[in-house]
Amino acid sequence: MTGGNTLKDNKDSEVTHAVRRWLESLVIGLNLCPFAKRELVKDRIRFVVTQAATEDALLSALRDELELLQRDAKIETTLLIHPQVLQEFSDYNQFLSVADSLIAGMQLEGVFQVASFHPDYQFAGTSRDDAENYSNRSPYPLLHILREASLERIIDETLDVEQIPVKNIEVMNQIGRDELQRLLKDCIA
Repeated sequence: MTGGNTLKDNKDSEVTHAVRRWLESLVIGLNLCPFAKRELVKDRIRFVVTQAATEDALLSALRDELELLQRDAKIETTLLIHPQVLQEFSDYNQFLSVADSLIAGMQLEGVFQVASFHPDYQFAGTSRDDAENYSNRSPYPLLHILREASLERIIDETLDVEQIPVKNIEVMNQIGRDELQRLLKDCIA
């Protein structure tokens, strides 16, 4: 193995570790997604760091992951982490429609969907510093590929699923921006 590959592997491992810590400490730890723990415990979450440096390369990586998920039902979901592209949230947000178009073009609407997480995530109608944005802030930009059938099953099994985002906003506001910012930074450290 060349030194370059070792450095790349080490960096990928650091990125994956940070995202895993975020998933464990914020997403699961704060119960932002009551379904995530089950899949993490069952080892059905695929963590993938792409070296994509362009939107086209990221789109290709997304296509590859969608094809893999089609072939391998043991993988429940993929976190496609892309630390080298779409660092600006506005660019990332615009890319989401490209991702949706890819899913449609692959005739996978109703099969998969992409949930969005970014270090600078900002919901429409909020200020950049509002605590509620931290429910979708991650250490690195990532695309979360979900199986729609699983989502529908979980929604059918969960009472008051509509209350999850409402509860998340309350939790984020109770914790406060400064503490949430510290928790997110701790994932990378």
